[in-house]
Amino acid sequence: MLPVVALVGRPNVGKSTLFNALTRSRDALVADMPGVTRDRHYGVCRTGEHPFVVVDTGGLSGVDEGLDALTAQQVRFAIEESQVLVFVVDARDGLLPQDRAILDELRRSGKPIIAAVNKTDGLDEQNALAEFAAFGLASTLPLSAAHNRGTEELIAAVLPLLPEDAHEELSPEEAGSIRVAIVGRPNAGKSTLINRLLGEDRLIVSEVAGTTRDPIRVPLERDGKRYTLIDTAGVRRKARVEEAVEKFSVIKTLQSMAAAQVVVVMIDARENLADQDLTLIGHALEEGRALVIAVNKWDGMDAYQREQCQRALERRLQFVDWAKNVFISALHGSGLRELMRAVVRAHAAATKELGSSELTKTLERAYEGYQPPLVRGHAPKLRFAHPGGSNPPTIVIHGSRTKHIAPAYRRYLEGFFRKRFRLEGTPVRIDFRDGENPYAGKKNVLTEGQQRKRQRMIREMKKRKR
Repeated sequence: MLPVVALVGRPNVGKSTLFNALTRSRDALVADMPGVTRDRHYGVCRTGEHPFVVVDTGGLSGVDEGLDALTAQQVRFAIEESQVLVFVVDARDGLLPQDRAILDELRRSGKPIIAAVNKTDGLDEQNALAEFAAFGLASTLPLSAAHNRGTEELIAAVLPLLPEDAHEELSPEEAGSIRVAIVGRPNAGKSTLINRLLGEDRLIVSEVAGTTRDPIRVPLERDGKRYTLIDTAGVRRKARVEEAVEKFSVIKTLQSMAAAQVVVVMIDARENLADQDLTLIGHALEEGRALVIAVNKWDGMDAYQREQCQRALERRLQFVDWAKNVFISALHGSGLRELMRAVVRAHAAATKELGSSELTKTLERAYEGYQPPLVRGHAPKLRFAHPGGSNPPTIVIHGSRTKHIAPAYRRYLEGFFRKRFRLEGTPVRIDFRDGENPYAGKKNVLTEGQQRKRQRMIREMKKRKR
């Protein structure tokens, strides 16, 4: 499971800016005023050797009443759940008594602490660090989160402090099964779905949203195939979150996605597609997981309601139009056979082994059919392709001037490969690299493919001369 790193400190010291730099996103709200982050934000840092969950917490103001008290409660839950604490301070404000009070609380947790001295741009770093040396921490690092300076050094300091067994080994039963994470907003029917698949009430089902708090792994054998179903806590809208423990289950959901091969996002057909649903789908894409959309509670809806629901899904899910939408009723069991077939197809596509020869041939056909636009009078050349990994399928394309290839052409190639190899239900990643063929001089399928291409060009030139 992914380890957790919490960013803690006073208001307006730059925690949200650092969160955005580590996760390479703009998910955290950033403004030049204290107290903007009243809530926690969650993301995954993948810059280092091992990914980890980053939690952006609200600022600790030292006030124990009103919103500040609720914010402090959320921060304390984040401290409890994390493995490493990054204590963010402001170099321009200097060392304040409030910083000492926060550090005392962090020390009581017994967790490893790294001091990140932020906003050091334009200052003498040595003088800035000297003031905070009074903390007596083993790691005190200079940082400019706004300019993304010092983040690599911070990640390098965090990684050795994470538990070695953070990425748990799979049991023999799980290793030979399809691992499926079932995620969604609270009360979308996740536990009901698993119970229906199992044919027994294995999980607690309640009308009270948020009954499930920790991911539960359940083995399942169906139609001759073995699965490991991972039930996760529902992710509800921020304004409706009342229990800190339940709210923190977002981390469990992210960890479950990382442990799965296929993610089933459950959507309540009777409610509009919410931003939280799209956020979950976005997290699945970031993890590179195969995806199936399960539209639950389809029963009881009339023809007009179903038509409106389908139109809304088509409009708002265009960015994952390769994912299968399956309409089900977890309560009555309708559509479950089609759902599991979609899971199997998505898993097969995500783990499909692609050969260099077939990839290069497909690249040649795609290039001949539509070439990338000219860049300063020159067209990027795409020479050959080879597999770069699976789950998700990754295609590495070598050529020249590939840095100038437009996103639209990347999407064209992705669609071309997806159609050719029937990659339904999985994202496809394309990695462009400039340089010569590293296999040149060796007898393999890549050089043979290049030879066939040159032979075709020679024949065409001879025909033109005639």
